[in-house]
Amino acid sequence: MKASELRGKDVAALEKEVTDLLKAHFGLRMQKATQQLTNTSVLGNTRRDIARAKTILAEKKKGAAK
Repeated sequence: MKASELRGKDVAALEKEVTDLLKAHFGLRMQKATQQLTNTSVLGNTRRDIARAKTILAEKKKGAAK
């Protein structure tokens, strides 16, 4: 997911996006552990998406606190 898409969302939507990404990442880790995941690069992409969403969420929360 692109940062520009995430910046257009509000805080509640970003929090939901982070939880959804965390659940998806957990599912991918389980698939990797059971040898069902063929494209392991998806794990890194999901991890980066989580970090991107958390960063933008923190920026919005910090901006709202001012």
